[in-house]
Amino acid sequence: MTAVNAIPDLKPALMRPDQMPSVDRGGGNRTIPLVGRGTGSQQMLTGMTIIGPGSAIPWHFHNCEETVLVLEGEGFAEVGDEVHPVQPMDATWIPCNLPHRFRNGSSEKPLKIFWVYASIDATRTMLETGETRPVSAEHAKKSA
Repeated sequence: MTAVNAIPDLKPALMRPDQMPSVDRGGGNRTIPLVGRGTGSQQMLTGMTIIGPGSAIPWHFHNCEETVLVLEGEGFAEVGDEVHPVQPMDATWIPCNLPHRFRNGSSEKPLKIFWVYASIDATRTMLETGETRPVSAEHAKKSA
């Protein structure tokens, strides 16, 4: 079957996260970048983050919308002033510029989330430091 109006130079991609390198985010947290410029995406970024037992991703916000799907574990989505318990198959939608973080509620098991940014040029601004970086920078610095 041939794609209708497909961009000729773009090829689909299949990713196997369990076979891909990850980026150490500190605190027992790791990110596995999936879809981005390297796969040919022109509009979105996706990936998975594994939040270590008892850990959290620091408070931050983005310059675009984000959706997060909980894959494994239980924890909390802290969005603005609200705290929501989350479990597998719960999903969030977070508007741009709204501070948030995900926190693992278990002291034994990881919390695994899948995220999608609505822009290939998504940035992350850390509340604690005010530092802003492109999310795609994580795609560029893959480690073991």
